[in-house]
Amino acid sequence: MSLKQINAKAAALRASFEAAGAEVVDCDILLPAEIFLDLYGEDVRTRAYMSSDPARGEVMLRPDFTVPVVQKHMEEGAEPARYTYSGAVFRRQEEHPERASEYVQVGYEVFDREDPEAADAEVFALFQQVLAPHGLRAVTGDIGILTAAVQGLDTSERRRKALMRHIWRPRRFRALLDRFSGRAPVPPSRAALLASADPMADRGPQIGLRSEAEIAERIAVLRADAEEPHLSKSQVELIEAILKVSETCSFALEHLRDIAVDLPAISGAVERFARRCEALAARDVAVEQLDFEASYGRSSMEYYDGFVFGFLSNQLGTPPVATGGRYDALTRHLGQGREIPAVGGVIRPGVLLDLEGRS
Repeated sequence: MSLKQINAKAAALRASFEAAGAEVVDCDILLPAEIFLDLYGEDVRTRAYMSSDPARGEVMLRPDFTVPVVQKHMEEGAEPARYTYSGAVFRRQEEHPERASEYVQVGYEVFDREDPEAADAEVFALFQQVLAPHGLRAVTGDIGILTAAVQGLDTSERRRKALMRHIWRPRRFRALLDRFSGRAPVPPSRAALLASADPMADRGPQIGLRSEAEIAERIAVLRADAEEPHLSKSQVELIEAILKVSETCSFALEHLRDIAVDLPAISGAVERFARRCEALAARDVAVEQLDFEASYGRSSMEYYDGFVFGFLSNQLGTPPVATGGRYDALTRHLGQGREIPAVGGVIRPGVLLDLEGRS
């Protein structure tokens, strides 16, 4: 397929969002890297195209539209607001060279503090309507339920923060759970370090950027962590029960309400899920048939903090056609003291055209 065809498809999709009341916005292709490094840490360097500008410092080719759209809204947008856009984004694909490193996105974003669950339903129902002719499978989730569970754990704030940092990295999250619960043995090298009265006494030449004071501080943190009691088996089992929820929305809601009896910290998030289901049903979404996976979005949607969704093809190897979700914390981070509930999503018109060509 040609770029001309992709852009034509993008224009048609964007027109659907304009018809729903969205204002068309555009964003720079070259963005300050500082924003993304602050949000995602140094890991973003492995996924984005970075460069250095003599006047602007480190810059990055636009990896998505959501961050610059949020920044634009927080600086100059009125409330409530609905935006749509289309254009190229750029992602390094070192681990998956078969995936495109440049592709077109079309998006729809809603900034509205009146009724967040109704806004979730608005965005999802609009995407479902626009994508209806393509026979895709929709899946939903809610990162907010897992974050509420972590915040409710009976452990130190340091451990809760560590788990929160890695919610979007399932393997690291699992490794931390195993370590904090005592299910993973302490590595021999760490055990020897912690057992030493003076770990710095027999050190070799100092290599790297960390100072001696920073190394000592890290050792102190490791010792404090080793002295903390393990997470209880019941707490870990409740987290695991949440992560295993994979049912239609109606059954998932019942299951999560049962878990909330033993983990009250998730009750508020579960009831927001219930209100979202009601709002979706009011927009003629068949909630009793809509899939819900509590783990959905954990490895690819790291700025979302609540409702998440995707529209997927059954054809093996095809990337998601559309993804989206709620990102209230992102508006707080970029708003310099201001914040507003926000939800949105993107469609990849190139993937849609590819699917049409195969059918």
